Amino acid sequence: MLHGYGSSILDGAWLSIGLALLAMALAIGLGLVGAACRLSPLKWLAAPGEVYTTVVRGIPDLVLILLVFYGGQDLVNRLALALGYEQYIDINPFIAGVCTLGFIFGAYLSETFRGAFLAIPKGQAEAGAAYGMSAAQVFRRISLPQMVRLALPGFTNNWLVLTKSTALISVIGLQDMMFKAKNAADATHQPFTFFLAVAALYLLLTSVSLLLLRGVEQRYSLGCKAAEL
Repeated sequence: MLHGYGSSILDGAWLSIGLALLAMALAIGLGLVGAACRLSPLKWLAAPGEVYTTVVRGIPDLVLILLVFYGGQDLVNRLALALGYEQYIDINPFIAGVCTLGFIFGAYLSETFRGAFLAIPKGQAEAGAAYGMSAAQVFRRISLPQMVRLALPGFTNNWLVLTKSTALISVIGLQDMMFKAKNAADATHQPFTFFLAVAALYLLLTSVSLLLLRGVEQRYSLGCKAAEL
């Protein structure tokens, strides 16, 4: 049915999954930093966080991908030349894809995490402090578990969008499943067959992700209910 290109597309699918997981890990880190900046009472911290989330969310993903890959590569080579390094530096498309998607979705997760922290009643942190907990203990035992529970719906939505956005990275030469499906379609002149196969793989990835994240959400919900009792 796939004329021998099935294994090649599956290899691309594993690459897309790895890209999505690493990009989401980077996005979570940037999202937590961005949320901390946005919630900070210090203006010199809050302002950069607000600029980051506003600017990144206002620019199309494809434009940012091309800007980071081509513009970033040009900037790196200009800096290297200024430092006396004359050899051309070629940025790996996979690393560029991870950094770009992580940077983009870090802005979205910043707002998700910020909203989740703001939804936690302030009295709970005050009660933890009155009980004798340190600020780190209050964050780890009270704020963080509830933030995770409240942020999971928004996190799930961002993860699903990110998995589909990995297809955009094929424009910079990364041989993900969309790239390999296009090559197979060009070789066999059967684009419908191969793009339908890729659509099925994305649907499978989405379904598995929803099942796993739903289990995590139920676990945190039960944990919070048990703590309330």
